[in-house]
Amino acid sequence: MALPPAPGAPAMNFASKPRGLGLRRPSPEPPGAALRLGPLFWPWEKVKVGPLSVSPMGFGTWAWGNQLLWGYQESMDSELQECFNLALRNGINLFDTADSYGTGKLNGQSERLLGKFIREFEGSIKSPDDVVIATKFAAYPWRLTSGQFVSACKSSLERLQLDQLGIGQLHWSTANYAPLQERALWDGLVEMYEKGLVRAVGVSNYGPKQLLKIHSYLASKGVPLSSAQVQFSLLSMGDEQMELKTVCDSLGIRLIAYSPLGLGMLTGKYDASNLPKGPRSVLFRQILPGLESLLSSLRRIAEKKGKTMSQFVVNMCSSEVPTRFLKKTNAMISTQVAINWCICKGTIPIPGVKSIRHVEENLGALGWRLSPAEISELESAAMAAPKKMIQNVFQTA
Repeated sequence: MALPPAPGAPAMNFASKPRGLGLRRPSPEPPGAALRLGPLFWPWEKVKVGPLSVSPMGFGTWAWGNQLLWGYQESMDSELQECFNLALRNGINLFDTADSYGTGKLNGQSERLLGKFIREFEGSIKSPDDVVIATKFAAYPWRLTSGQFVSACKSSLERLQLDQLGIGQLHWSTANYAPLQERALWDGLVEMYEKGLVRAVGVSNYGPKQLLKIHSYLASKGVPLSSAQVQFSLLSMGDEQMELKTVCDSLGIRLIAYSPLGLGMLTGKYDASNLPKGPRSVLFRQILPGLESLLSSLRRIAEKKGKTMSQFVVNMCSSEVPTRFLKKTNAMISTQVAINWCICKGTIPIPGVKSIRHVEENLGALGWRLSPAEISELESAAMAAPKKMIQNVFQTA
């Protein structure tokens, strides 16, 4: 993968202390500290997605170019560049996008921006694992052959200005409405993998039954299925989603959790009198009134964790950590608890970001973990909610 720095950009050693939040590796743990439930999910505690090593949380870029749902304007691009820079400097190396992201004339804008941000990043990018781009190829009805699907991959690479993708993903299955098209799309994944256009192959919006089928088919062609991306959060933990997670675990497929905050319902920023603008407000109006218990649990755990972690984070961070970040840590927010739950369940959440504040808040989900009792409390409150998140209409059985 060719990732040269922008002309004249100063080199930066990734081992040096990053700017921004300035997170650094903690000193060796004292005896007995290793007796914990698992990793604390620092950004440098990488997890495997097939042959790739990625941070325990990535960032989604659905909003980058989407005017209808997320209110994107090109004037946001400079802050989006800073979002990318801040994430990368603090160990986040997984960025998820799609060739369909961007509305109207801005179709593909998310990929174009990521390509630009990589080129203009003021630091050294020395290996393919330094920045892992996962993009999804839409199963448009006119993509009827494997060759057309490979062409879609090449178009994404052009927009991203890359020679090779980290993960090439089928955005959704056509099994429910155009089963004959499905095999051609699978063959397209095989071909782009064999041509070296992608380092790993993944799918999105596949249910457990269809996931087993494509895994078997790809395996027969000598192509490993590395990831499965699906809506997964405290609002999307029904039997089918949990069955999918079990199937992924049994096959060695990494589950990537999109919408880990339920499109924003789990942030604690909204209520019946304060709804987001646009189409989301309809969904929020239906579901939010029944989330009092879950949101209360999120806030209570966030407050408790913030109090117990504040000094720990101060010790782990450099003296250059912005005061506003330490204040956010002392008063940990629901967002961070909801994301940490996804990580504790063994998934890689990819919350969307479109501001520096979003990046800072989401980074606060790393470096700690929920206890089993806290996980149980959250899940009990979530299951008691009368209405759950509507699943993606494209997700198969």
